[in-house]
Amino acid sequence: MSISLDRRYADRLEDFSHRHPFLVDLATAITLMGCAVLGTALTLPGAAPPDQDTVGVAVMGVSCLALLKHRAHPRTALIVTAICTIVVVALGYLLTPLLLAPIMAALYWLATLTDRKITRAYGLTTIAAMTLAAVLADSMNHFSLVLRTIGPVFWLLLPLAAGRGTQLRRAYLKSVQARAEHAERTREEEARLRVTEERMRIARELHDVVAHHLALANAQAGTAAHLTRIDPEQAHRILTDLTGTTSSALRELKATVGVLRRPDDPEAPLAPTPGLHRLPDLMAACESAGLTVTVTTQGTPGPLDPGVDLTAYRIVQEALTNVSKHAAVDAARIRLAYEETHLTITVTDDGGDGNGNGTTRPDGAPEPGRGFGLIGMRERAQSVGGCLSAGHRPEGGFEVTTDLPLRPRPRTPAPEVGRTA
Repeated sequence: MSISLDRRYADRLEDFSHRHPFLVDLATAITLMGCAVLGTALTLPGAAPPDQDTVGVAVMGVSCLALLKHRAHPRTALIVTAICTIVVVALGYLLTPLLLAPIMAALYWLATLTDRKITRAYGLTTIAAMTLAAVLADSMNHFSLVLRTIGPVFWLLLPLAAGRGTQLRRAYLKSVQARAEHAERTREEEARLRVTEERMRIARELHDVVAHHLALANAQAGTAAHLTRIDPEQAHRILTDLTGTTSSALRELKATVGVLRRPDDPEAPLAPTPGLHRLPDLMAACESAGLTVTVTTQGTPGPLDPGVDLTAYRIVQEALTNVSKHAAVDAARIRLAYEETHLTITVTDDGGDGNGNGTTRPDGAPEPGRGFGLIGMRERAQSVGGCLSAGHRPEGGFEVTTDLPLRPRPRTPAPEVGRTA
């Protein structure tokens, strides 16, 4: 309790000193002048005081006035104070701690306001000069040489140590404040970064859910319209699949929005996380839209981390959506290559240039557009430590290749060039 009160009063005094420096310096100079005047009146028992009493007080007054400039000129204030003190000692005054009060204050401020090199040079020089003056002064003849030497050195080393401690404390408090400000800025930047990443993640999820199902629904509707007169039964089956596609889109969208609205609600029902085990359903949906998908697996399928499994499924889903929207072909190929530490997924089509130029399906190729499909796929791959590349094949068509670790690792940038969905 007392420590906190002392610290509170010290903080208030320091704050007042910062706001009214001249008043504090003036009060300090007056106090030191009182100590110096009292020091000039002290003598040894049986010894007569010096005849130049007024001169000694005037000289000490000059030293105290010089201390008013210690903030701007600490070295000059120390030199003036040291010279005045030596003069007073030479006049026959007894060298006491009261007489040393002005020079002790000057040494303290020197150690507080200057660096270690300057403090050491000026401080040791001043101590040596004052010690020599005490040794040679007639007023100190009653003391032994040891006392005349140790006394000034001890009293003058105290303010140097106190000033150095104050300087270290101020530097420590400044560094703590700087670290706190840096932590605050870093915390705000990290919060903004997390918000941005979460917003991008939500955007990817909504894009994958909405864009995929709408692209399939559009293809199914176009194919059904084309087959209405030619093959009504096939058109009816496609329209039935269209109902399932829209229902699936509504379910996934509802689940996504529900998680966003109630992220901490344990009662909120959660749909199973999609993964590569749902590839047959995805292939069936694409087939109903007129796109035949074949899957080739190389190596021994190994267990995937849930995040990697979801990433792999979403990338395949978006790649097939791009084929359905842009490639104007009836077939696409998926190759899953399992290795010891990673999985390579390749989605290939034999279409045109990605702008609708090539073999035309019955429903016609959609208008070319720009979106965020490949951007989202690349971000998904990088989020689990993988990489993705996409581009036109030399023999024709388009290919999307992604390499994913079986276990997620820190994100690494991977350049990618190709069309966007």
